[in-house]
Order: sequence, then C-alpha cells, then structure tokens
Amino acid sequence: MISEDFDFQVETANLSEEERINAIAEHYRRILKLVGEDPCREGLLKTPMRAAKAMWFATQGYRTKPSDVLRQAIFEYAGSRMVVVRDIEFYSMCEHHILPFFGTVSLAYVPDGSMIGLSKLPRLVNAVARRLQVQERLTAEICSEVKETLSAKGVICECRAQHLCMQMRGVEKQLSSTVTVDYNGVFETDVALRQEFFNMIR
Repeated sequence: MISEDFDFQVETANLSEEERINAIAEHYRRILKLVGEDPCREGLLKTPMRAAKAMWFATQGYRTKPSDVLRQAIFEYAGSRMVVVRDIEFYSMCEHHILPFFGTVSLAYVPDGSMIGLSKLPRLVNAVARRLQVQERLTAEICSEVKETLSAKGVICECRAQHLCMQMRGVEKQLSSTVTVDYNGVFETDVALRQEFFNMIR
C-alpha cells in the first residue's frame, strides 16, 4: 500500500493544473457510473468537469501557504490593546465525509510591535479553511498562524459552523451548530481579556 501511494505521488508530481483537473473529472465520471447514473446523458455531460473545477477551487488552500498570506501586509504597530475581526465567513470540507461545513470565524490578537493588514485575516481564514479539515484543527491553525507569523502577545479565535455531514446524513439534525475556541499567549492567563473578546464579538 505504501509503495502504491509513493508511485502515485511520483506519477502526479509533475502534472499541470489542467491535467490534474482533467484527472479529477475522470474520477467523477466513474463515481457517477458507480452510483447508478449515466454520465453520458444530456444533463450530466459537463458535470464531471464542473465538479472537478469546483473541487479544485474548494481545496485551493493546499496551494496557498498561510504564513505567506500574512507576510504580505505586516506593518509597524500603531497602537491598540486588541485588534478584533469578527464574523469572517468561511467554507470548508469535512475530511471524514467530504461534505461542506461552513460558518464564521471571529478572532483577535494583541500586537507586540507589528500588526497585520485587516484584509489578510479573512484571506488567512480562506487559506486554512479551503482544504479537507475538521473544525477543531481549523480553529487551532488560524490561532497558531497569527501568533507565529506576527509574534503577537496572544491570539484568540472562535469558530461557529454548521456541518452538512450532521444535517444531510447521519443524525440529520438541521438546527445543530458547533462552536470551537482556541487561544494562546496572554489569552491563556488573562481571563478578563478573554471575556472582553467574547463581549466584543457578541
């Protein structure tokens, strides 16, 4: 099995973007046949390629380095105890069922000599979210990326999401949502600062 995986990695390493998308489309054609559909019928003729392009877009995080996104706009600290950006929309894919989960991320950091251009934080969320993920890791990765890249005094992140793997299959609970929180630095020890963040994002 390990040998087969290695051989596949070697075979696909030098494929262009177009070649990768075409290969994904061929797999979707086979999937359509396996579930009992006819990929040659009129309504499905272009579906494999559409699905392949959608999957390529939804997983663009694999081709983006989060720290590079942040480093594009780091400026000298201009004075604020805490910087908060709330309700950043995101869309991701559950790594267990390859079904979407989506929601919002709110995050804050305490600067220590540097700050990030505000538009880069939503771009960071996209870079981390647009790959196969679990919500817990998504939240933690956003936190650690900001802390490490910016050398902030502390970072806190709250993620609220709905999971189609819970809503359209399995337990089929339509109104359920999941909340995850991660924090580091001064937010670990300063309870009042954590509470200030939660008050601000409400």
